[in-house]
Amino acid sequence: MSGVGSIEQGEQGRIQQGRYTAAQQKQSPHHDERSDPTDISVLVVHCISLPAGQFGLPYIDQLFMGTLDPTSDPSFGILQGLRVAAHMVIHRDGHMVQYVPFDKRAWHAGVSHYCGRKGCNDFSIGIELEGTDTEPYTKEQYQQLAKVAASLVQHYPALTPQRIVGHQHIAPVRKTDPGPAFDWQYFKQLVAQQLHGAA
Repeated sequence: MSGVGSIEQGEQGRIQQGRYTAAQQKQSPHHDERSDPTDISVLVVHCISLPAGQFGLPYIDQLFMGTLDPTSDPSFGILQGLRVAAHMVIHRDGHMVQYVPFDKRAWHAGVSHYCGRKGCNDFSIGIELEGTDTEPYTKEQYQQLAKVAASLVQHYPALTPQRIVGHQHIAPVRKTDPGPAFDWQYFKQLVAQQLHGAA
């Protein structure tokens, strides 16, 4: 992918008009308007791989862009007609693709609740890590996610580091990602370093 090295080595990006400047930009059709664009108070971390456990293939992009052929793999039958997209995907090599502007409502959380509020799509941002619940995520993914998370915390007043959660936390029983493979302590340390200007 072109520009991957510069993104991995670059400084923390900025948020301009709902877009993260260090990410490749695409426009998924799987979003709509937020009822209140200023009501952004939760960051949800997900993981995804298509087919399950396989990385570096084009199918995540196709799913989020609405172009996935469900006959491409026997496991894709359940995805037929599914309209879903996270705001952003961070691939194993750290390459970032943004599919939905942060000020729009991406269709990523499904049936969910957080702190007494239902329908987390209304007030959250969703970021997918290419991975599985059980396989360690990469250093590049943690670094990029921490940079994005810090930028979001700095940009949206209601979003704090304490309100960064996993899909498993807002849809318990139904979802398990990013799973036990995700090192929350390490990730939160990286976010704190970004916010406090540490190297």
